[in-house]
Amino acid sequence: MAEKSFKYVIVGGGVSAGYAAREFAKQGVKPGELAIISKEAVAPYERPALSKAYLFPEGAARLPGFHVCVGSGGERQLPEWYAEKGISLILSTEIVKADLASKTIVSAAGESFKYQTLVIATGSTVLKLSDFGVQGADSKNIFYLREIDDADQLVEALKAKKNGKAVVVGGGYIGLELSAVLRLNNIEVNMVYPEPWCMPRLFTEGIAAFYEGYYQNKGVNIIKGTVAVGFDTHPNGEVKEVKLKDGRVLEADIVVVGVGARPLTTLFKGQVEEEKGGIKTDAFFKTSVPDVYAVGDVATFPLKMYNDIRRVEHVDHSRKSAEQAVKAIFASEQGKSVDEYDYLPYFYSRAFDLSWQFYGDNVGETVLFGDADPNSATHKFGQYWIKDGKIVGAFLESGSPEENKAIAKVAKVQPPATLDQLAQEGISFASKI
Repeated sequence: MAEKSFKYVIVGGGVSAGYAAREFAKQGVKPGELAIISKEAVAPYERPALSKAYLFPEGAARLPGFHVCVGSGGERQLPEWYAEKGISLILSTEIVKADLASKTIVSAAGESFKYQTLVIATGSTVLKLSDFGVQGADSKNIFYLREIDDADQLVEALKAKKNGKAVVVGGGYIGLELSAVLRLNNIEVNMVYPEPWCMPRLFTEGIAAFYEGYYQNKGVNIIKGTVAVGFDTHPNGEVKEVKLKDGRVLEADIVVVGVGARPLTTLFKGQVEEEKGGIKTDAFFKTSVPDVYAVGDVATFPLKMYNDIRRVEHVDHSRKSAEQAVKAIFASEQGKSVDEYDYLPYFYSRAFDLSWQFYGDNVGETVLFGDADPNSATHKFGQYWIKDGKIVGAFLESGSPEENKAIAKVAKVQPPATLDQLAQEGISFASKI
């Protein structure tokens, strides 16, 4: 097969790739210089839609409606956009080999691509129950959610199993968002997770108590402190029952699993320096190999604010790291410099009529404020994290745009405060900063 050569190649076709393409265009990339190679069959899209509006029973989101960069208020980049800019969008093409020394990557079909500068934007893949040796984990109607094909399969199952029963395995982001959307589809939901409360990596017990109560009021049955250990099937291979470690057995027409993800770094193992499960980069997303950058989920980068190095799996960082890397590529070519990446961690979620945002670091002492009663009509509440007498993190449910900006600012500025003061003042403390 003929070898193709590009000045710049992005491996991966997710959010990072789409936002990188926009920045390449802004920086004046010439037609024919840039290729995006993606194993997905569609142009880069805003992945968060898959666990939210894509699964709505009415008015569901569909492509081309949520191609990047609409998720951050930008222009929608349809396939024609890439063509107009002279960017090669090479879809349905999985890269199976990377040789960074010879600047060559090879697809599953045996096609070779040469590059001068490589941007690794391979993202993450879901952890599967079969990875843990769970009995019956390959039964039909057990779903994971990462790519649009996964979402399409789940949509078909929801149609086929109208008003049926679902078991959601996992109490993190995917578990919470999908339990909500399954209830909107009038599916009975049992949600199972081993931890003492939901979203334990971010939520404190106080925050989690609100969401668990709220979800139970919406008809989600929550089963904590146990895990799925096996699945029984109908003769046609479709899942019938979920067996739990505590001995309980749950009926299920559909099972949705959200038990985490791992970054896709295997292609580059032994060729680049790694740290904390990702590819180690500097503040410009340069790796240990010249002319190779890594962005989004796969990058372990310096988190300047906390004098730490971390890997962040979130759409906000996927967008911003991609833009930073491309700015740095062009700056280095022009002998200029760009500011170091100075990221404020940000997470958010929307489910039912709820919407929360979190900024900063969830370490230190905490104070909950506002109305965290799941039975309340207003359910507006938040939490601050204080370390060494300063606010380092802030969380807010049902905040206005101005209030959300205020908690972002307070997490960035890190003003001194006491727990008593914050308990009394609540959101008004952040609004004054």
